[in-house]
Amino acid sequence: MDQLIVFAVLLLALGLFAWGRIRHDLVALISLMILVLTGIVKAGEAFIGFGHAAVITVASVLVIGKALEFSGLTEWLGKGVMRIGNNPYLQVFVLSALTAGASAFMNNVGALAIMMPIALHLARKTGYSPSFILMPIAFASLLGGMTTLIGTPPNIIVSAFREEATGRTFAMFDYAPVGVVIAFAGVVFISLAAFKLLPHRKSQKSGADLFDINDYITEVVVVPNSKLIGKGVSDWGKISQTKVQILGLIRANRRIHAPDPEETLLEGDILILETDADELKAVMDNTGVALIGDKKVPDLSQGAGNIAVVEAVVMAGSSLLGRSVSDIGLRRQHGLNLLAVARREQKIHRRLDRIIFQTGDVLLLQGREDGLHETIASLGCLHLAKRGLRLGYRAKIPAALGIFGAAIAAVVAGLLPVEVAFTLAAMTMVLAGILPIKEVYTSIDWPVVVLLGAMIPVGTALETTGGAQRIADAVLQMANHIPSWGILTIVLVLTMCLSDVINNAATVVIMAPITIGVAKGLGLSVDPFLIAVAIGGSSAFLTPIGHQSNTLVMGPGGYKFTDYWRLGLPLEILIVLIGIPLILMLWPL
Repeated sequence: MDQLIVFAVLLLALGLFAWGRIRHDLVALISLMILVLTGIVKAGEAFIGFGHAAVITVASVLVIGKALEFSGLTEWLGKGVMRIGNNPYLQVFVLSALTAGASAFMNNVGALAIMMPIALHLARKTGYSPSFILMPIAFASLLGGMTTLIGTPPNIIVSAFREEATGRTFAMFDYAPVGVVIAFAGVVFISLAAFKLLPHRKSQKSGADLFDINDYITEVVVVPNSKLIGKGVSDWGKISQTKVQILGLIRANRRIHAPDPEETLLEGDILILETDADELKAVMDNTGVALIGDKKVPDLSQGAGNIAVVEAVVMAGSSLLGRSVSDIGLRRQHGLNLLAVARREQKIHRRLDRIIFQTGDVLLLQGREDGLHETIASLGCLHLAKRGLRLGYRAKIPAALGIFGAAIAAVVAGLLPVEVAFTLAAMTMVLAGILPIKEVYTSIDWPVVVLLGAMIPVGTALETTGGAQRIADAVLQMANHIPSWGILTIVLVLTMCLSDVINNAATVVIMAPITIGVAKGLGLSVDPFLIAVAIGGSSAFLTPIGHQSNTLVMGPGGYKFTDYWRLGLPLEILIVLIGIPLILMLWPL
């Protein structure tokens, strides 16, 4: 009866996961509570999963991933990608390879989030549809996760099951010999096939895209030690490494429209620029100029907290309409600095402090983070929070990579278990100022943590009631007619199918104990079977619901549910054809 109840609960969970109307963490809690109420899981052990090493490791990796993003890694990678030319195949390959490489050491979704703005910028600049590039980099984030222990939660969970079965965990790079080959082959395939297999579609408008934002008009000042001092206007493009144009020059309160290319730039010169939000940060970093509106926000001494830069749209009925910055006293009365203004289908020819605001203007504002949203709303503006601009923060790439590298070295050398090493790394990054402390808890994907904490006791119940062994026995019945490599293939394909409709962490929690039972029943090593489960758990390429990365690109790429099959099915077939021989070669049965 206990086995029947566990099977019924798992079928219910699978159905609810596939249905998608109830969030996966709540589905996991429902499953756990049913088993507690029926007495299969003891009440005192119901939440023991939340103290599991796999849960702690996943949370730490998510924090580290956000810290790497805050370190300035996004901008650094973006600058390099922008130089690869206009060949779409090369662009897709480079972006996919970078995404896969990043996701080997950080959260899959975090790696994708770093590359998505760059991908959309490239698509916009080169004129091809975002649908050709977004799905490939989403798939690449999953491929990269196959290569290391911390690349994705399923790998950590599989390692925990291996420790229970054999007393040994998988090391940091035990997945790499199989995972790297599969990831490389997968990246090459999606780079070549994307333009042939994916449809040409326009993206669905997101909340931040409902306004047709043209280039910003902004002002920057040539400050001491700027690279522009003594250089001509003609040197601007080479020094800024962007295509941003200088619209005007202000010197000694005199405006020069379209300055002569031979005009020498001096300290204190104010440049009027037309630039999009993506290039504004690059201009500041490469030239050493400062935003003219980037002044000290008043009352910082009164517990202000951090300074943030956000975008806001002037809505109908706003108190800003028909008035300028000086009229409103934006900085004096509201604690906001106006850094730039964008206006749809119009050119702005006035200085920033003299611009008369209109409905639909997009403002780049700087202010105290505490209460910023409320201040913007009180002015009758809509906060475009999704774009998440971060101007003016210091890049700390070497420090972030150094801390992360030390954690990896400690794990590889066996000095610390992975959950301790990465918790220390996350804590150190916060103490070093790489990640603001307020971002620590917002960077953790709590639904995934709850899913893991709830599903681990469910998976344990499948094992303790003998349910896993019963399924393993059913698979073993086929061993009389199918060779061992065929059983391994069935395990890989079955795990792939499950991961396409339910969360991949839940998939491996269900499949790992079953697979261990199959391997032991055949008298074979559990390692190749667990590697197959790990690979299959990261191969959710057929649906947008199998993984958050797939869901994340659905709107911006304009994809339909069935579009994922076009590129995903041949990719999964390729993974099976490459993966099974590799596993058999490197992890003998």
